[in-house]
Amino acid sequence: MKFEDLGLLPELLKAVHDAGYSEPTPIQAQAIPVVLAGKDVMGGAQTGTGKTAGFTLPLLQRLARHASSSPSPARHPVRALILTPTRELAMQVHESVQTYGKYLPLRNLVVYGGVDIKPQTEALRRGVEIVVATPGRLLDHVEQKSVHFNQVEVLVLDEADRMLDMGFIPDIRRILALLPKARQSLLFSATFSEEIRKLADSMLREPVLIEVARRNALTDTVTHRIHPVAQEDKRALLAHLLKRGSLAQVLVFVGTKFGASRLAHYLQRQGIDATAIHGDKSQQQRTEALEAFKSGAVRVLVATDVAARGLDIDDLPHVINYELPHVPEDYVHRIGRTGRAGKEGEAISLVCAEERGKLAEIEKLIKRPIEQVPVEGFAPEPEFHGAPEKGRRRGGKEARREPETARREPREKRERPERREPRRVEPAQPKLPKLDFDPSKPYEPKAGSGETAAAEPKRSPHRPKRPLPALLGGLAKPAPEK
Repeated sequence: MKFEDLGLLPELLKAVHDAGYSEPTPIQAQAIPVVLAGKDVMGGAQTGTGKTAGFTLPLLQRLARHASSSPSPARHPVRALILTPTRELAMQVHESVQTYGKYLPLRNLVVYGGVDIKPQTEALRRGVEIVVATPGRLLDHVEQKSVHFNQVEVLVLDEADRMLDMGFIPDIRRILALLPKARQSLLFSATFSEEIRKLADSMLREPVLIEVARRNALTDTVTHRIHPVAQEDKRALLAHLLKRGSLAQVLVFVGTKFGASRLAHYLQRQGIDATAIHGDKSQQQRTEALEAFKSGAVRVLVATDVAARGLDIDDLPHVINYELPHVPEDYVHRIGRTGRAGKEGEAISLVCAEERGKLAEIEKLIKRPIEQVPVEGFAPEPEFHGAPEKGRRRGGKEARREPETARREPREKRERPERREPRRVEPAQPKLPKLDFDPSKPYEPKAGSGETAAAEPKRSPHRPKRPLPALLGGLAKPAPEK
């Protein structure tokens, strides 16, 4: 089948031929006629199969009737909205719109965060027909009232499963509430989970399911292998593989932003040209790093999963998983960066003992085992092979065990070390003053002392008795005798 057989406009066919394509991919051959017919589509295809052009070409043809060279913003309302999860994917889709729509007078704009919002606002107010955006920045423009959706005819959700993973579904639902009910909706994704199918049921009307490959399938042009290695030896093994000279252009995936920067710095100290790309980098830094990698100025690009979607590199021969992803489906997206358009690719994973569970989930997802190739001098932990040893607690610490003889004997017969009684220390007795009488006998006053002397103690001569007024019950003159 040729592109001419799909009923595309001459302007679109010319742009396709300029790009060097003559035959559509399976997803393009199936999706383009359905989208041109105005039907909702739920399209699934493994990454790198050309699904972006599968919705871009028919979208441009449907909007071609609105093409106008008028400078008036009123003649250029937003008629198509394409939502993507990441900035890199938004730029890739926008580039595809520009490539295939260069002979049509339709305005287009890409909108994403991390850059100044003012140029985007000015472009939106001048009028654009096609907007490619990330959800967060698009809602910023909605709050500023710089964009309106009352004339949107087509909505496209690209990589919808990634939007679910990144927590964008609430933002997507807010945007859906602003769109006209009478519209065409297209949902494209590399994988389909049950949650994505529920989202599709809520936004699509009698969609046509287009799935050219089984769910979570891998391309046959990619070779997969695993190098078992101890966690503390991963960096040295990666440097060893890169220094052998057989790996030319390599995309390395790690789990965290800090880990990406630290690993890139380590490789630089080993004399390997490397740079990092992750969410904490500014958009300018991310763009510069990606362009340097594409041009060959940088040999190794260390990235987090933010780069698993949207990196469009025509000939990427090698992908290395320095750390396995937490979600098994992300393995498919990472590996999808290589082996594109029928070209050969190689996927290498460095796996330690702690990642055996993740490896098992990945092999279960792709429905095939991955070859394990040990590297001399880089042995994995002893527990990598086989089941974990009994008596091991969480965290890898050995549990205490009793000797075999002690476990066989009854508890009361086990020999125990002789216990020493603690030494008792008697408390010191307080010293009492000497008494001049026998406390065991009744008290008797001393001879010559008298009851008054015993009852009333002798006052100190230094403190004379102080007289008080008569009104207060003190001393008073004796009353005269009658």
